[in-house]
Amino acid sequence: MLERIGLPLLRQIDPERAHGLALKGVRMGLAPKADPFVSERLEVDLCGLRLQNPLGLAAGFDKNATALAGLSQAGFGFLEVGAATPRPQPGNPRPRLFRLKEDRAAINRFGFNNDGMEMIAQRLKAHHATIPVGLNLGANKDSTDRAADYAKVLTRCAAECDFVTINVSSPNTESLRDLQGKDALTALISNVLEARAKLDCWVPVFVKIAPDLTDAEVADVADAARQTGIDGLIATNTTISREGLRSTHRGETGGLSGAPLRDASTRVLAKLFAATEGTLPIIGVGGIASAEDAYAKVCAGATALQLYTALAYEGLGLVPRILHGLDAILEERGQTMTSARGTAAPDWL
Repeated sequence: MLERIGLPLLRQIDPERAHGLALKGVRMGLAPKADPFVSERLEVDLCGLRLQNPLGLAAGFDKNATALAGLSQAGFGFLEVGAATPRPQPGNPRPRLFRLKEDRAAINRFGFNNDGMEMIAQRLKAHHATIPVGLNLGANKDSTDRAADYAKVLTRCAAECDFVTINVSSPNTESLRDLQGKDALTALISNVLEARAKLDCWVPVFVKIAPDLTDAEVADVADAARQTGIDGLIATNTTISREGLRSTHRGETGGLSGAPLRDASTRVLAKLFAATEGTLPIIGVGGIASAEDAYAKVCAGATALQLYTALAYEGLGLVPRILHGLDAILEERGQTMTSARGTAAPDWL
């Protein structure tokens, strides 16, 4: 009821202010709660993390880890917060978030605005989430050594979270995507894994890549993943493409997310699955707004899933709807998450 009333109202105000109000509502306990959906078909082992279901919240919604208790009761199997940078930073000037209603999409150019790793680490340590929580690692915009920034955030926060993600694919920090080249990415991953080896704790490390990579660049990412021994990949971040958009804000600078990203991100996911021969866990994200979208990602090679933008249009009630629908699809086809994984990857190549 609250979502049916609140969502139309939120869509009438500035998108970033609406985002802030939505987070506040979650913190106040106003968000819808969903009982854990239990099904053996949906259970997933993600790098040793036992997920009751495969659907997670992507980084960016709760940048500063302020609403974990409420979000963990919305039906998700896991959460990811951040990105966190070593030092706090305000991000890019406003306006920096735009709704594309006609396209069921959004464009953002936040620029890693966050409270910094110290504050976020303290919140992660004190959180009361009941599901695994990961942290998206970022680099400060003015950093002279971005590779060192990722290692710093890992070192400070690893003990307080269940996995971390190296974010080299945001289009909103200048030259950040250059780190996706084979040599740069191999060096960056190696540096982060060396920092992890010095810690008393162990967390899985993922790399999140862009959907705008060529086939050769996807192959380079797969090679870097194999050479370094990274634990998994996330495909994909937002896109810089504007193909086929109809909305007024289609020309805004930033990363595009939502429905228009679905096929492009799924294609990159399938290519990564093929290039790694299915040996690496891949979290599929980009354009998921239904059980059918989720199932397509799984069949393209996803081990687990994440969503974010669709929640702006459908609300948190979308989470249990997707899970019930996905379980029904798997039951109808006599599959589980594990047996369905990658079965349709060749169709995307």
